[in-house]
Amino acid sequence: MIYTKMTKKALRLSFNAHKDQVDKSGMPYVYHPFHLAEQMDSEETVTVALLHDVVEDTDYTMEDMIAMGFPKSVTDALALMTHDNAVPYMDYIAKIKANPIATAVKLADLRHNSDTSRLETIDETVLRRVQKYRDAIALLEK
Repeated sequence: MIYTKMTKKALRLSFNAHKDQVDKSGMPYVYHPFHLAEQMDSEETVTVALLHDVVEDTDYTMEDMIAMGFPKSVTDALALMTHDNAVPYMDYIAKIKANPIATAVKLADLRHNSDTSRLETIDETVLRRVQKYRDAIALLEK
């Protein structure tokens, strides 16, 4: 991981935002953004990886991210990665593709979320979700 003033701020925020959440297998959710951040190779991608689910899955808003002083390159990528359920999933993915920071983080996110070894049980719902993620990866890699 790249440690800068900005990434450390994102690391603390990510931990505080997700510390009481668990993932689908009951593991602390915060492991997920940390795992993605470890794969990134720039200050901006590390920051977005750490924060990619904060607005979508907590009470924080995009306005909060801006007020905290995160740069426009980071907040633009975060805004793209925050899925509005009114937008069809593949349309959401297509918009992400226009932003290299969001694309790098979303690819890592999709790959991690597709790792069924993290789950205790694999049912039809999981298999459909994994296929959706594979389709999204294919679109982002085109």
